[in-house]
Amino acid sequence: MILYDIPDIRLFWSEDERFLKQFIVPHIWQKIKFQPLSKYPPLINDISFWLPSETYSKNDFYDLVRTVGGDLIEKVVLVDEFTHPKTKKVSHCYRIIYRHPERTLTQGEVHRIHQAIEESAVRELGVEGRF
Repeated sequence: MILYDIPDIRLFWSEDERFLKQFIVPHIWQKIKFQPLSKYPPLINDISFWLPSETYSKNDFYDLVRTVGGDLIEKVVLVDEFTHPKTKKVSHCYRIIYRHPERTLTQGEVHRIHQAIEESAVRELGVEGRF
């Protein structure tokens, strides 16, 4: 607890991936600083869109989401990939988990951020929205 500044011993028995993933490091001697976990509930929204025919990277979308959403983005995960049988267009669906470290977010706040992410994805990545 002292080594990592962990405030509560019960966290050592936690199965919360937000806690556990902080201790996965590429090198055993890498210094780890514990980041406190938010006790407030997450808000989860999905976004899906048709990919442009070329030059699309999932990492570009992840970067865009974190740039627009900032510290409120806890996690972004690709949850579904679909190829239309006739047009051969590919669609991705991502799950975005929003959480504030110090208060409960409202769906209205998250909706505005989510809408900004949708608009930025269309404008900057050239995707065709399915929203």
